[in-house]
Amino acid sequence: MVVRVGRNRLLVLLCGVLAALTLSAPAIAAPTQVGAVRAEAAAGWLARQLVDGERFEAVFGGVAYPDQGLTLDAVFAFAAAEAADDFGAAALAWATRPDIRDGYIGDGASAAYAGATAKLALAVAVRGGDPTDVGGVDLVARLRSLQEASGRFTDRSAWGDYSNAFSQSFAILALDRTAQGVPPVTAGWLADTRCPDGGYPLLPEQPVCVSDVDATAVAVQALRAAGRRADAAAGLRWLISVQGADGGFSNAGGVANANSTGLAAQALRDGGRLRAWWRARGFLAGLQVGCAAPVADRGAVDFDGGVFDPGTAARATAQAVLGLAGTGYARLSTADATSGAPSLPCH
Repeated sequence: MVVRVGRNRLLVLLCGVLAALTLSAPAIAAPTQVGAVRAEAAAGWLARQLVDGERFEAVFGGVAYPDQGLTLDAVFAFAAAEAADDFGAAALAWATRPDIRDGYIGDGASAAYAGATAKLALAVAVRGGDPTDVGGVDLVARLRSLQEASGRFTDRSAWGDYSNAFSQSFAILALDRTAQGVPPVTAGWLADTRCPDGGYPLLPEQPVCVSDVDATAVAVQALRAAGRRADAAAGLRWLISVQGADGGFSNAGGVANANSTGLAAQALRDGGRLRAWWRARGFLAGLQVGCAAPVADRGAVDFDGGVFDPGTAARATAQAVLGLAGTGYARLSTADATSGAPSLPCH
C-alpha cells in the first residue's frame, strides 16, 4: 500500500478506485491483491493466445511469419506476473531454436543485431538459463562484439544499423546479469543521449532531441541497473511530468495507451515513484477486459480502451502486465512462478 490514508476524503476516493478496479469480479481486499490478480489474469489470457502454445506470429499478405520480439515480450510478462511458467518455458525454447534464433539475432557472420541479441540474452537469463551457451552460441560474446569504442551497441548487417535506445538499454540489462557486469562506457553513452528536458530519445544524434516515453521507461531501468541513479532520476521526473490526468501515458502526441503506460508504470515502480505507478496501474486496470465480455477476451488489456482489437491486444497485454506487476526488467525472475494460464475470476 503506497498511499497513507489520513483523511476521510482520501479513504472514500480509494474505495471508489477499488470498486472501479474490481469490475464484476469478486471483491478483493487490498490494492496489492488487485494488481496481482489482474496481472495474472492478463498473463493467462496472453498465454492462451500463443500459437501452438509456444509463439506469436505476424501475418502479412496472408502469410504468417515468426514474431520473436513479441514472443520474448510474453516471456517477460509471464515472469513479471509469476504465472504461466510452462508457457514461458515453451516460448523461450521456441525462440532459441537455431532457425528461429538466427532469423532474429542474425547468423553472426553476415548479420548481427544488437537489440535482438540483448533481448534474447536477457530472456534466457530471466528464465535462469546461460546466455553464453544458447544452442552453441555465446550471446554475451556476440553482444560485446557489437559494441563500439564509444560504448554504443550497433547492428552489423547489409541492411544497415537499426540500433536505438532499446538496443542500448537491453544490452545494459543483459550485461548486468553477467559476471563481468556493465562497462561504465556503456551506461555513459546512454546517459549522454538524455534530452534537455530529462527524458531519453528513441534515436540518438538527431537535430532536435525529442524525449520518448517508451525509450525513457526502458532507459531509466537500464541506468538504475548500471548504478547511474542520477541519470535515471532525471528520466523518471520527465515521465511523471508527462503523465496524463487519468494516469496514462501516450507517445508522440498519440492517445494514452497500454503499451506506453505499461512500460512507464514498470519504470516508475522500479524507480520508487509509487504514487505515479499506482495512478498508471489504475489506468491499465481500466483497459482490462472484464467479466461482461466474452469469455475468450476476459483478462486481455486493450490498447486504448476503444473497441477491443485482437490485432493489437497481445502486445498491449504483454507490456501492460509489466506495469500491473511493477517488476523491473532488472529484477525479473521465474523463481516463484507458477504454471498454468490463470483466468479473470468471475461468477
